[in-house]
Amino acid sequence: MDSKLTDKLNKRKIEGTLRSLSFFDGMIDFCSNDYLGLSKIETSNISNNHGSTGSRLISGNSIEAENCESFLSSFFIVDASLVFNSGYDANIGFFSTVPQRGDVILYDEKIHASVRDGIRLSFAKSFSFEHNSIEDLASKLRQINGVVYIAIESLYSMDGDLAPIEEIAELAEKFGAYLIVDEAHACGIMGQNGKGIVDHLSLNSRVFARVITFGKAYGSHGAAILGSLKLKEFLINFARSFIYTTALSPNSYARIIQLVERSESEVERKKLQENILLFRSLMDVNSIYSNEISPIQMIRIGDVLKTKNLALVLQQNLFAVKAIYSPTVKRGEEGIRICIHSFNTNEEIRSLCKNISIQSTLIG
Repeated sequence: MDSKLTDKLNKRKIEGTLRSLSFFDGMIDFCSNDYLGLSKIETSNISNNHGSTGSRLISGNSIEAENCESFLSSFFIVDASLVFNSGYDANIGFFSTVPQRGDVILYDEKIHASVRDGIRLSFAKSFSFEHNSIEDLASKLRQINGVVYIAIESLYSMDGDLAPIEEIAELAEKFGAYLIVDEAHACGIMGQNGKGIVDHLSLNSRVFARVITFGKAYGSHGAAILGSLKLKEFLINFARSFIYTTALSPNSYARIIQLVERSESEVERKKLQENILLFRSLMDVNSIYSNEISPIQMIRIGDVLKTKNLALVLQQNLFAVKAIYSPTVKRGEEGIRICIHSFNTNEEIRSLCKNISIQSTLIG
C-alpha cells in the first residue's frame, strides 16, 4: 500500500482515533439507532422474490415498490416519495443532482457526512453556516444572489439537538431559498404518529424536500426523499445513486410499510420519552448537550484518551456505548454518545448512569 495511506493510518493510531469493527452481543444496547426496538419485530413476507434482480429503471421495479412509495406519500402527507437504498444514497443523490452549476448550497456545519459528500459531487457552490445560527445563515443569505438551497437536520445525529426549523423556514421564504430537512433521527419517534418534526410544526408545504430513513427508528433499511411529483421525476432521471444501483427487494418495500404502520403505536414512543427523562434526571445535565426529548444524549468530555477510557470501562461492564472522536465531531468535542430506547429498563438506565458517574469521577 502506498506510504501516504499507511501514514494516515499511523496518525490515527497515534491520536487514539483509529476506527475498528466491533460486536456488542450480550451487552445492554445504549448505542444503536433502533429507538423503538422495531428491528426485532417479525413482519410477514408477501413475496417470494427475495432479490430485485436489477435497478428500478431496468428490472428492479415492482408492485411492492410502487405500493410503498404510494403509502409513504399518503402517510407523510406529500405529493410524492422516492425510495433509495439508504439515507446515504438519498443525500448523495439529491445534493449531487438537484443544485445546478451557479447555484449555492448553504449547510449547517454539523450536517451529516452523507450531505457533505453529496455536496462534494455537486457543481454548485457551497458554504457552511454556524450550527443552528439564524444570524449567520441570514448574513450569508444576504450576500448571495441566484438559486439557494439550505440543508439542515431536524434532529442532529451526534449532539442530539433540534434545529430551529420554523425560523429557518421563514428565512428561506424571505430570500426565496429551497429548504431541505434530513429527518433521519426524528421520523418514527417525533410528531403525531412519528411523522417527524416538520409535520409536527405544520411546515410540510414550506419544505422543498425531506429525507427520511428506515434504518433507525423503523428498524429496517432504506430511505426516501419526500417532495413534489416534479422533484421525484427529476431524481428518477438524474440521481445516479438511484439510477445505477440494484433496487431493494420486494420484501424490503413490504417490510417498510408494515414497520411504519407499526410505529404509529404511541406505546413505544411514550416509553422512550419516559426513559429519556429518567436518564437526564439521573445525570449531570450540564455535561449533556442534547435536547430533553432527544433519544441521542451526548456526554461531552473533550479529550480523546478520557473518552476512550470511559467507553472501554462501560463496555467491560456490558454497556454497549460508543466513543465519538474527530472527524465525526470537532476536536475538543469528543464524548460518549448514549442512545436511549423504549426497551431499556429503568434498572438498566439507573445502572448506566451510576457507572458513568463513578468512572467520570475516577477518570477526572
